[in-house]
Amino acid sequence: MNEESFYQFSTLTVLALLAAFYGGTYLLTLLIKKKKENTDAFMVSNHQIGFGLGAASMTATWIWAASFYGAATSGYTYGISGPLHYGLWGALMILFIYPFGRRFRKLAPNAHTLGELIHARHGSSSQLILASSNILGSIISLMVNFTASGALVSVLSPLSFQAGVVIAGVGVLSYTLWSGFRASVLTDFAQLMAMMAVAILIIPAVMFALGGPQTLSDGMSLLTPEQANLFSMDAILNQGAPFFVAVLAYAIGNQTISQRLFAVREDHIKPTFITATIGYGAIVIGLGMIGLMALMTGMEPIDGDMNNLIPQMVSMYLSPVFIGLFFILVIGSLSSTADSDLSAMSAIVMADVYGKNIAKNKPDPTKMLFIGRLTMIIATLIGVILASFSMDILIMLVFVGALWGAIVFPVIASCFWDRVTNKAFTSAVIAGLVMFCVARFELVPMVGVTAGLFELLAAVGGGVVLGLMAFGFCGRRVGVVFGALCTIVLAYFCFGFLRDYTVLLASLMAYGVSTLVCIGVSLLSSSKFDFAQINQDVINYDPVKPAVQA
Repeated sequence: MNEESFYQFSTLTVLALLAAFYGGTYLLTLLIKKKKENTDAFMVSNHQIGFGLGAASMTATWIWAASFYGAATSGYTYGISGPLHYGLWGALMILFIYPFGRRFRKLAPNAHTLGELIHARHGSSSQLILASSNILGSIISLMVNFTASGALVSVLSPLSFQAGVVIAGVGVLSYTLWSGFRASVLTDFAQLMAMMAVAILIIPAVMFALGGPQTLSDGMSLLTPEQANLFSMDAILNQGAPFFVAVLAYAIGNQTISQRLFAVREDHIKPTFITATIGYGAIVIGLGMIGLMALMTGMEPIDGDMNNLIPQMVSMYLSPVFIGLFFILVIGSLSSTADSDLSAMSAIVMADVYGKNIAKNKPDPTKMLFIGRLTMIIATLIGVILASFSMDILIMLVFVGALWGAIVFPVIASCFWDRVTNKAFTSAVIAGLVMFCVARFELVPMVGVTAGLFELLAAVGGGVVLGLMAFGFCGRRVGVVFGALCTIVLAYFCFGFLRDYTVLLASLMAYGVSTLVCIGVSLLSSSKFDFAQINQDVINYDPVKPAVQA
């Protein structure tokens, strides 16, 4: 089978759908367009985003094109527990940042990026490590979303892959360029409402088109014992645990999330994150069920490509109206994340690069806005060019994931422990990244003493992840005790076992090594930091803060 097996719209129909979506989104942003934009509003909406917009924006940003295909692939590969592992852990990581987010806001209520806080705490080198990882991650995210648009357009219409990439790039840039983050948040709300409505229609429609619950019940015989097991160890070790570790790093290290943290009104942080947790989990787990349904009906993905599962199911079993709704669903999801990436990169360059390191906290607001918009244009061009090549992005994703994993403990420790130094931060991140690469690409033989040592370091990493979660919700003492106990238990179970699961081993090592180095180097210093300095150094860039609420 090939792409011709998919239902295809005419060129005119697809262009009309895209014009309606991006044209409507652009018209929506005209409601907030100002003749003279405000830099703080452009980056974080003056820290005054309300509960509804904040929760919707957080959910829409977390759901990107890869969520659709990844959740379906997980359901098709691991069976019943697959969608739960993909959606549940991603949802919990939105909730995880909440307790630490409150600390970030308390230390730097006027911050626009997490990098500004780290700059005030440690200086330029630590800040630029965080900023660089965010820019690289956002470029890759843009490329993934534009690639998804190109693939969708080429599959469902006569248009080329490159045409789909360019249309998505121009469309997203058109409505984000002028008002920045404010436009991203407003359109996220509309896009999420559309995504929820379409998902609620499409998922049951596919199920009943397949023959209803009875057909799925009969399809249970096609599942292997592991796929039929809700507590499948295969799914936990190959999908659940690595994803759990990865999204934790994403929650702390990514500017698209921290930008919303700094934008939401401080008294609305808790309900915003709880609502986004529930919304993300419900939508993504539901989409993963389409992959499970494909498995239970014995469907084979076209050309062996798992990314074809959802388009294939929708194309084969639903009417053209539903296929059109699915088209809008995917375009909405990738656009909501792409505009967040553009807003994140513009804020990083405006605040971290220009505001702190070039203008030394005395920037020209007009020049700052120009730099932010120029960043968006350049980032879009890079994303479109890279997406047009249909590149294999796995290697870059591996490095970004490792960098964010190595950053998690140093960032959190820097905001709670006054002994952490700039040297401790940078050396911890570098050591964590290096050891991750050694383990992930098996640069040394994974046998004997070496494998045992790596497994013990990974056990430390697992204890750090669980300890940080306990610390966030239950306090420092509980977190330290729980993390230490988990490390001991994991060391017992991981030894001689984890070496066979390279991805999980390497990811946990990034946490473990960076934590040990950060603590060790910090203890060598006797200096103590005054956290009150952070609020003095992190400022709003416009002289007058508007009273108008976002």
